[in-house]
Amino acid sequence: MILISACLCGVNCKYEGGNNLNNKALNLLKEGKAIVVCPEQLGGLSTPRIPSEIVGGNAKDVLNRKAKVLSKAREDVSENFIKGAEETLKLAKEIKAEYVILKAKSPSCGKGIVYAGKFNRETKEGNGITCELLIQNGFKVLTEKEL
Repeated sequence: MILISACLCGVNCKYEGGNNLNNKALNLLKEGKAIVVCPEQLGGLSTPRIPSEIVGGNAKDVLNRKAKVLSKAREDVSENFIKGAEETLKLAKEIKAEYVILKAKSPSCGKGIVYAGKFNRETKEGNGITCELLIQNGFKVLTEKEL
C-alpha cells in the first residue's frame, strides 16, 4: 500500500482551500493501491488556513523543539505540524506503507527543498516535518515530481 498527500489526489486540503491534483497519484488511489493523508489537517489545522513555513532551522530542529513552524501571521503552529507528522507516521506504520508520496516544497511534506521561511516563495534545502519523521523511521519518501 502507498500513502499519498491528499492534495495530490484532488482533495481540497491545501492551505488556501484548493488542491495539487496529480493524475499519476490519483490513478494509484483509483487502482486501490493507495490511501490519502493530509498531515496539516491531522495536526488540527483548518482548511483554508494561513500559509506556514519553517523558521529558524530545519525539520529536525522543529522535531527537537529548536526551531518553529510559523504562519505568515507569525502564529507558532509547530505543535500542529509535529502532531500531524506523528499521526501520519502511525498511519504509515499501520498500513505498512511500501512508500509515501508527498507534496514537494511543503513545510509538512517537502523532500529535499522547502520554502525558506520568508513567505516570498524562496526555497532552501531541507525536508518538511512529516517527510523528515517518516525518513527517520525508515520509510521511502518521494514527491509527486518523482512519479
